[in-house]
Amino acid sequence: MGNRLTQITTRTGDAGTTGLGDNSRVSKNSLRVHAMGDVDELNSNLGVLLCETLPADVREVLTEIQHQLFNLGGELSIPGYELLKPEAVLALDQALEHYNSTLPKLLEFILPAGTRAASLAHVCRTVARRAERTVVALGNEEALKDAPRQYLNRVSDLLFVLARVLNRAEGGDDVYWKSERVTAA
Repeated sequence: MGNRLTQITTRTGDAGTTGLGDNSRVSKNSLRVHAMGDVDELNSNLGVLLCETLPADVREVLTEIQHQLFNLGGELSIPGYELLKPEAVLALDQALEHYNSTLPKLLEFILPAGTRAASLAHVCRTVARRAERTVVALGNEEALKDAPRQYLNRVSDLLFVLARVLNRAEGGDDVYWKSERVTAA
């Protein structure tokens, strides 16, 4: 892995470039840097969600996701390097299967609402979707492994499911969209 930062203010980015983990420099507006930033933003938002009172199992899953997102960020910062393993995607698939089995079937689209924790999970979900889109765009321009794209896709799915779990953990329910189709029926 590249050099670890020993100081934060280096002034090396003043010209609009940033250093990657392989010591190359790229524009701060490159797709790679956007992808790294979106993953970092997702991880930071998960940190805010983790400030909430959460069921212990949900906290454990979210904490593991944070660690894997750090691996993903590291992988994005070193072109051609692999840190995020396919097993991380499998772990999310298993979590999705577990939590989905505890929930009733959806009757309609739900709003990103309910408890504070559930609403924060929805914010994280939308940031995960943006990070996924950015990684897909980067993958269209440069060679990337499948795991980063797949991981972000599963994380966003899991955050949707966990928002539903978190609403129920506080004694609530999904907040359903009142669509014209449902209202007319």
